[in-house]
Amino acid sequence: QNVIRQRLVDEFEMPTDFGMVPWGHHIDIFTRSKSVEEALFYIDETIRNDWSRPELDAEIDDNLYEKQGHAITNFDEKLPAPYSGLAKAILKSPYDFRFIDKKITTEKQLEDELATNITRFLLELGQGFAYVGRQMELKMPGGQTFIPDMIFYHTRLKSYIVCELKVVPFIPDFAGKLNFYVSAVDELMKQPDDNPTIGLLICKSKDDTVVEWSFRGMNQPLGVAEYQLKEFISEKAAKLLPSEAELQNVIDTYDEVSYD
Repeated sequence: QNVIRQRLVDEFEMPTDFGMVPWGHHIDIFTRSKSVEEALFYIDETIRNDWSRPELDAEIDDNLYEKQGHAITNFDEKLPAPYSGLAKAILKSPYDFRFIDKKITTEKQLEDELATNITRFLLELGQGFAYVGRQMELKMPGGQTFIPDMIFYHTRLKSYIVCELKVVPFIPDFAGKLNFYVSAVDELMKQPDDNPTIGLLICKSKDDTVVEWSFRGMNQPLGVAEYQLKEFISEKAAKLLPSEAELQNVIDTYDEVSYD
């Protein structure tokens, strides 16, 4: 921590923004950050999001610095600056869905659980996300209907965000479908004073190169991130583990041997 503090003094002029962060926040940032860059990141995010000290600590616990920027996007090519940078800043990867206390095997299960735990989901997405709805019908002029998984509105970006959920690794087909949904929301929901709609696909895993190549030829701003779930032991594996009574018997036997 002393090294971080000294480097800040030696290499940077003290930013006026430092005075906008309470001293208690500074203590937590400097004692818990592993680099100057990480400390400056949390200072900037504290100012931008007006975090309380518990909120700051929660974000540090969640390792936001490491997660930020790990989502793959085409925002630099599809969105004007500085909007592209702001859009990239709201995404992270992986998203922590370990608040879901069930084994998830289908997209419907994942969507149901996120909708049921929408408050936790919004907290994980980050400040500024507002929930618009799930399975909203996008009716085409010709009569066809398409239904994306979830739609949000970001109050700071002033844009809709179409969220698609996949319980499998990313494949290129997903990008084309999301690109279409973003186009449809732009045409059917976006108002003149809204910024361009953004597509966010959250999947089990991704190959960054496959995602980047999939974005070629897409005309809408898209991002792909991963998620984390609780690990559940299969029923078959659970039968191979000792029961609570058996474990207690081992402990009791060990204690008896130790005393003897």
